[in-house]
Amino acid sequence: MEYLQLDPLQIVARSQDLALHSRVIDYSPGMWEGLCYEERKFFDWGGWLAVRPMDELPHWRVIMRRQRRDPRIGRVLFFDSYRRALGRRHRQVIEEMLTEVRAKGTVSNRDFAIHTRRRVESYRGRKDSAVALYYLWRVGELMTHHRERFERVYGLAETIAPAHLLRESSDEEADAFIIRKTIAFYGLHRLSAGGSGGDIGNPVLSRLLRRTVKAKETARIRERMLSQGEIVEVNIEGLKNVHYALAGDANNLREVSAGRVPLAWNPYDTTTQEEVTFLSPLDIVTARDRGRSLFDFDYKWEVYVPAPQRKYGYYALPILWDDGFVARSDLKFERASNTLVVCGIWFEDRKTAANVAFNDALIRGVARFMRFLGATKVDANAVQPRSIRKLLSSLNGGSNTRND
Repeated sequence: MEYLQLDPLQIVARSQDLALHSRVIDYSPGMWEGLCYEERKFFDWGGWLAVRPMDELPHWRVIMRRQRRDPRIGRVLFFDSYRRALGRRHRQVIEEMLTEVRAKGTVSNRDFAIHTRRRVESYRGRKDSAVALYYLWRVGELMTHHRERFERVYGLAETIAPAHLLRESSDEEADAFIIRKTIAFYGLHRLSAGGSGGDIGNPVLSRLLRRTVKAKETARIRERMLSQGEIVEVNIEGLKNVHYALAGDANNLREVSAGRVPLAWNPYDTTTQEEVTFLSPLDIVTARDRGRSLFDFDYKWEVYVPAPQRKYGYYALPILWDDGFVARSDLKFERASNTLVVCGIWFEDRKTAANVAFNDALIRGVARFMRFLGATKVDANAVQPRSIRKLLSSLNGGSNTRND
């Protein structure tokens, strides 16, 4: 995992905690925050909000500088032209917020009552102060000092990041690093200049680098990385476009292609064959059409789908068993009663529900999931088939089970 994407929704647990639970034995919700905001080994940043290693900051400060100069950021944040966003109309509030942070050390959006601020129509906030703080964070003047109920508390970058990292790499170094890092994160990438990014939802280079990248430059980047042995071509059955992987991953890809598990992938504890794993709704394994294209698992996070149009549920999570996605389950955690509510389970193949090995793996995986949440009960009354409902309810000692 190269990055940890953050999301504020907490229906069962936050997406970032689900992502780490699915990979780290005995992980507890919020553990990542200590590494990020206390030890300062990581920082969070970006329109695509993610936790990133602190030692990468010089590369990302190049992107921050490009965003500062990008005329689109003023229009996106302030619904105004860049010149006016940083001119008479918005310059004053931006400078005011910077002065506030310098004086107080840390500042959050909640520090400014809405009746004292000018109202704005931005998806980043209803107050001019909220948008100005966000802008200063996006361009690198501010960083996240810590979070309170997931809301950012801002501080000056120089008071948060180590001094030796408050610099910019060269443009060439930053571009090369971010391209390599992105390929590592996605595993496979088309390295395309524009368009939608290809069959598995990868961002194009122009978006990644925050500058214009034309087709000829993209071709030169691909050829250079191939000739220098940094990447290898990968052909994926069923997809027409060539993708690229880091050369260091080539042996692992060969092992997977041969039906073997790479030695480096052997788990420290339990396996996905012994216990099912619930993936985060934003997990890069299944998000952005990758589930359908790579694993024949058509997954869509339905949180933004109107309720009448949802096929599965508001917060349905992919269920991984062994090396396949066999089902999805809509879950929520009722914290007042410490109850894990299973709103439904939908199987890719109904026969899986009768598989004894799967049932054993399901009960182990749900039991671990409950420990992760701190849940003491499970409500499976909405689950079909009845055999799975009874199985899950056995975690309560057989109580709270509907018999129909």
